[in-house]
Amino acid sequence: MNCFPDTSFLCALYRTQVNSPRADQFMLQLNGALGVSSLLLLEFRQSVRLQIRLHQNDRHKGFSQREGLQMLNDLQTDLNSGLLTTIPVDWSSVHQRAEALSSAHTQASGHRLVDLLHVATALHLGVTEFLTFDGNQKTLAEAEGLVVPV
Repeated sequence: MNCFPDTSFLCALYRTQVNSPRADQFMLQLNGALGVSSLLLLEFRQSVRLQIRLHQNDRHKGFSQREGLQMLNDLQTDLNSGLLTTIPVDWSSVHQRAEALSSAHTQASGHRLVDLLHVATALHLGVTEFLTFDGNQKTLAEAEGLVVPV
């Protein structure tokens, strides 16, 4: 495994959006499974569920329950088939790394905790590529020496 994704990458895989063609192309060229963390899966699933709720309260926000449930089902299918694989992570080590990233970058650039945790996880796993469509997270990953190929 040489790469690690964030939630924006998973969203582009499981919901059609402007970055979907790039995410799909990357997956077609990937040799083996795409490693994901339990935190990444939790954030993605939580985000989908929240978007469903937002849509239920205001049809101009989020996305339908049907679409959201399809995204969750597609994710589970890819986990079951081995296209995605959950990688064990030493969370104490990742938290220490995220604290160091926070200290070094947050005041100057502003980063959300979960973004720090995803980049810290990638660094902890020793990957060289970080898959994101989030500009701020890309800046953080590149500042830490990771390549963002998508």
